[in-house]
Parts: sequence; structure tokens; C-alpha cells
Amino acid sequence: MCGIVGVIAKSPVNQLIYDALLLLQHRGQDAAGIVTMQGTKCFMQKARGMVRDVFRTRNMRALPGNVGLGQVRYPTAGNAYSEEEAQPFYVNAPYGIVLVHNGNLTNAATLKQELFDIDRRHINTGSDTEVLINVLAHELERAARDRQLSPEEVFAAVGAVHKRIRGSYAVVALIAGHGLLAFRDPFGIRPLAFGEGVGPGGPEVMVASESVAIVGTGHTLTRDVAPGEAIFIDLEGTVHARQCAEHPSLNPCMFEYVYLARPDSVMDGVSVYQARLNLGETLAQRVISTLPPSEIDVVIPIPESSRPSAMQLAQRIGKPYREGFVKNRYVGRTFIMPGQGVRKKSVRQKLNAIEVEFKGRNVLLVDDSIVRGTTSKEIVQMARDAGAKKVYLASAAPPVRFPNVYGIDMPTSAELIAHGRSIEEIREFIGADKLIYQDVAAMKRVVAALNPKLDGFEASCFDGVYIAGEASADEVAAMAAGRKGQGDEDDGAADRGALTLQSAAELA
Repeated sequence: MCGIVGVIAKSPVNQLIYDALLLLQHRGQDAAGIVTMQGTKCFMQKARGMVRDVFRTRNMRALPGNVGLGQVRYPTAGNAYSEEEAQPFYVNAPYGIVLVHNGNLTNAATLKQELFDIDRRHINTGSDTEVLINVLAHELERAARDRQLSPEEVFAAVGAVHKRIRGSYAVVALIAGHGLLAFRDPFGIRPLAFGEGVGPGGPEVMVASESVAIVGTGHTLTRDVAPGEAIFIDLEGTVHARQCAEHPSLNPCMFEYVYLARPDSVMDGVSVYQARLNLGETLAQRVISTLPPSEIDVVIPIPESSRPSAMQLAQRIGKPYREGFVKNRYVGRTFIMPGQGVRKKSVRQKLNAIEVEFKGRNVLLVDDSIVRGTTSKEIVQMARDAGAKKVYLASAAPPVRFPNVYGIDMPTSAELIAHGRSIEEIREFIGADKLIYQDVAAMKRVVAALNPKLDGFEASCFDGVYIAGEASADEVAAMAAGRKGQGDEDDGAADRGALTLQSAAELA
């Protein structure tokens, strides 16, 4: 999961992209980058760290131009500690292309070899985004050979990209001197939407991972980019759209609704907030069938994503809803932190229990999901330390039993507490008195009810069905190895990564 944004406007876009990235910061805290374009010249600033740390006043002044894109990174492939693998990525031919990507390519290793052996392109990092930009560059070169680049050639290139790559991908790319391109994989796994508005200089078009980035910067959400669709916005701001996939179907990632997205976003016609309320409704039914409500004194959410589900559950079973944990907002989300050691260490830095809500009570804790189990175990113990008589735990999502290879940080079975274990074994590990999970079929039913146009969901971590192709064992191993035990924090990261990129025309 990463957050991406692209803008074409009639006035400078550096501040607008910065503001949008702040609204998408929850989607990635490892690194951030912005590229702007003035004429055919591109300017880049990227580094490890949060948006507010990567972009200082001097950096923003060095990002002129009315066209640009940006990304906040959460590493699921490649080296989590490599600043070179922070996005955006750039290639100088053809035209000069800059690209940001949200998702994972499951056949990246095969493509990397093809690019070297057949396309004569060299990949210098372990990032699948570098693979993707080179595949796009090669197909653009083929589609527009001996012709002026037009939307027709751009759409032909995207169609060829769809045929070559597998996995999940939402992409925003700048083509120097031509415009901004956005496209989405044929299954619509990773989200992408666009909106329009009027800025200081005139009309603006924005593409972003979530509607909150569009609406929160004063634009109006137009619609989601359809699965397999490409949108090309020329430098005049005219939007050209074309379906470029042969058999598209809308199967958004269920984990977006469960955990990843902001509750105030609307994705593929589904309110994330309403989806979480619905999950709380069905979870309440599971609780009632497992545990008499009379044995529960209070319902307490584990911040943040579980709050809507916990509120709905409490209302349904007729028990008080209370805030029992205070979150330190200046510590990153533990799920996003690379490395299990860092994740485990940070739990008590991140949450603190309000003792009065626990002491002498039977508490039902509600979490959005349980992935690795280490955080849940620590939180259950915190509740006991605060004086709870009994601690029950309910998950608004079903057991996460299978690896996810489409852009969520759960690539190997060994990391998942529910893989190969019974509910009772999970309960014992976590230390709860009762453990209640959401039902897979119920989860899909109540979220799908919010938009009948959905064809289904990418829910592989719950049901083991890989709709866009499963990564090979070698590719999964490579993804896991690339993020483990590499490097240390670098306090000077935000001062590096400022690059001025010349276009292909200037280099010729």
C-alpha cells in the first residue's frame, strides 16, 4: 500500500501535491517524493521519512511547474531502507517519464529478465516500480515509433502493459512535454480516482489513491478510474479516457475497507466508514452467538480503524462503548513499520490504557483485523495490567490465513498468526479469554451491498484466492528478504534526494 497523486493545473502545483500527500500519509510513512514539470524539465525531491520531514521550504522552492505527481511509500517489494527505491522513478527515454505506483507486480522477476534480454533495458534496483516504468517506456516507444505521441498511442501502450504485467497496480506517470497518465490494473485491486476543480490559475485535474485527497484539497470527486482504464490528461487539462484491458472486472482489495483506507474516503462507490459500520453489525451477530452479552461490561476499540465497527457492535449488543486506549499520534502505525522487532517494541509507545475503563470489568476489545498477533497479544496484556477481570477480543475481519502479494505487508505464511492454527490456538497465543472473528462470507456480503456494481473482492489474505495470479515461491521469498535486516535509520535522509532531471529533448 502506497499513496499516489498527480495534478495538472494552471498554477504551481508543489503545495497542492504536498497537501494531498499529507492527506494520504496513512498509506505510507517510509518515504515520500514529489516531481514537478516546467516545460519539458522535471524537478524531483524524494527521501526517506514523513511528508513533513522530506519537504522543507528550500525543497518546495525547488519544485516549480504546473504539472506534478507525488507518492508516500510503504515498502512491500524491494529494500525498505533504500533511498534509491523511494518513488518517483524516472527514465529519460522516450520523452522523459516519471512514475509513481501503488501495488505489487507478481511477475516482476520474469519481467526484469525480459527487459534485459529482449527490451535492452537495465534495472538497477530491487523495486518492481522500476520494472513497471521500464515496461511502460518500452511500450510507449513501440506504440509511438515514427509518430507524434497522441492519446491513441498512449492507450495502445497501456493496453500492451496490461498484457505483460501481472499483479496489482495503480499508476500515475508524467510524460515530459505531453501530459499526465493514470491507469489501473484490470481487476481494480488498488484504488485510484480523479477529480476536477478550479484553482488560482484556472481548471485543475487531480488523480489520487483516495477520494479524501481530492476532496480535501478543494476538488470535486468526478469518479473512480475503472479497472483496466487509462486516463490521459494533456497539458491543456483535457481528459481523455479509454478502456485498455480485454476483460476488466471490479474486484477492489477488501483490506482497504477493513484497515488501510481513511474512513472519510469513498472507494469504488463504497463509503469506507459505512463498510466498517456494516462489519460491526455482522460481527455483533458473531459475538452474540459466541458469548452472552451479559458477560460483557464494556466495548472498547483498539484505535483507530476499528472505531466504527466497535460502535456499531456496542449498539447492537446493548453495551456501552468506551474509549479505553489513548493513542500517541506521533508514533507511526505499527503495521507499516518494517521489521518485526521495531513493530513489537513500538506497541506500548503507541498506546496507553485508561485504567478506569478496565478496572474490575469484563471488556470486549474490538480490532479491525489480526495479522501477526504480536500487537494483539501486547494489547490484551495491557488490558489485564489495567485491571480488567476478563479480556475478550473480536476482529472485524476474518482470520488472515494466507499471504498477500498485491501490495500489503503480509507476504509469507510464517508471519501470519492464523496460518495453520485453529481459533483456539490463536486465542491461547494472544492470551484472550475469548476470541471472535468475522465470517468471510458475511464480510463480503455486507460490503458488496453498498455497491451492486462490484464484481467481487480481492480477499486473498482471507480466502486464498489470487485473482490476478499468485507470485512464485521465489518471488515471495525475494520480497520478504528485500525488506529484512537492511540498514539503519539515517537522520540526514531528508536532506538528500533533491535531483534536477533533464528531459530527453534537452539531453539529445
